[in-house]
Amino acid sequence: MLLEEFDKRITELVIVPSSGGVFEVEVDGTLVYSKKSTGRHAEYDEVLQSVRELVAAS
Repeated sequence: MLLEEFDKRITELVIVPSSGGVFEVEVDGTLVYSKKSTGRHAEYDEVLQSVRELVAAS
């Protein structure tokens, strides 16, 4: 979904393997979702909506 919607804007996508169930999404250094902070996995489209809001604000 992210790649489909923002394919013209994404210049780099980095996946960093980790352990312990950590799932975090950053956009240009801004944390938009953290499973570690929320204690749960993201709901469907939750990360996408957070990225939309960040992009719209910039």
